[in-house]
Amino acid sequence: MELYEIKQGVNTHREKLDSLGESLDLAEKKHKIAELDSRTLEEGFWNDPSHAQGIIRQLNGLKDIVGAYEKLNATLSSLEETGELLKDDFDPEIFELYEMEYQEMETAFDDFEIKVLLSHEYDHSSAILELHPGAGGTESCDWADMLYRMYSRWAEKKGFKVSVLDYLAGDEAGIKSITFLVEGDMAYGYLKAEKGVHRLVRISPFDAGGRRHTSFASLDVMPQFNDEIEIDIKPEDLIVETKRASGAGGQHINKTDSAVRMVHKPTGLVATCQNGRSQHENREEALRVLKSRLYQKLIEEQEAKLAEIKGEQKAIEWGSQIRSYVFHPYSMVKDHRTNYETNDVQGVMDGNLDGFIFAYLKSLIR
Repeated sequence: MELYEIKQGVNTHREKLDSLGESLDLAEKKHKIAELDSRTLEEGFWNDPSHAQGIIRQLNGLKDIVGAYEKLNATLSSLEETGELLKDDFDPEIFELYEMEYQEMETAFDDFEIKVLLSHEYDHSSAILELHPGAGGTESCDWADMLYRMYSRWAEKKGFKVSVLDYLAGDEAGIKSITFLVEGDMAYGYLKAEKGVHRLVRISPFDAGGRRHTSFASLDVMPQFNDEIEIDIKPEDLIVETKRASGAGGQHINKTDSAVRMVHKPTGLVATCQNGRSQHENREEALRVLKSRLYQKLIEEQEAKLAEIKGEQKAIEWGSQIRSYVFHPYSMVKDHRTNYETNDVQGVMDGNLDGFIFAYLKSLIR
């Protein structure tokens, strides 16, 4: 790189950092850090471990953001000073160090942008995902099953745990619907980027004529209910139904005679669970899922103005896909929101999704 290119890059990053600093309200965050630090020193702080851990998690998140900002601010100041020195008196050895520091700053800046986008309390939550095939019968049901495998592989690579909460098999193959929990820190923060309609183009294995088919499936993503947030559900507002569980055996669920379907009358929201070994377990899990739906609704109502929640999310309807997966006549996966793409279709289907996730998250603040 040339000196003027690096100086221009430093100026651009300085403007972006200043803009991010204003949006973050750093003074308020520092005040909150001091307040939370004081609370951790109070007598009896650990009497309620769950509540205490929530405060510690919030405190660490705030310190991480403020610390990363201050470190970047110092690095940019150093780069600005060195750039002026090199402009007046160029030294090849100093320039080499200057270039290395700039490249390290770029990497740190990318990480900081992701931290900013994952700095909301619910971003640390586990995620509940729901897959529904579109029109197209067996083709779309098979596509939903392929997406379930893809997200399971991604979760496995991240060290997250996947649990199926509700499952309805396709008539001939695949999945008619599936609800599953991805447990792990930041699972929702990452997976919220995947919400929307996913489109597949391939030669159908179910078509004896070997014709090309287009299939769709929609993915919904919500944070798992956080016990620190009060979600009050009155018993009289619930309709609770029991039924026999159905599914593909041990691969997906534990078959029982005690699946539970729960309807929240004021909102019409529905939750179903059949993976537990008893009606009581399924009822408790269904209630947690229902609270997660209400939790998500609360989040969206309070912060609809923030791009982190909905970003450029399109309506869940066929033809408004967020991403296309093309197996034939060529190989490509392309995200239509960011134009990020790759030819490694098999890698993506094996769970290599971070490129798409990070590109989307970064697009929200550019």
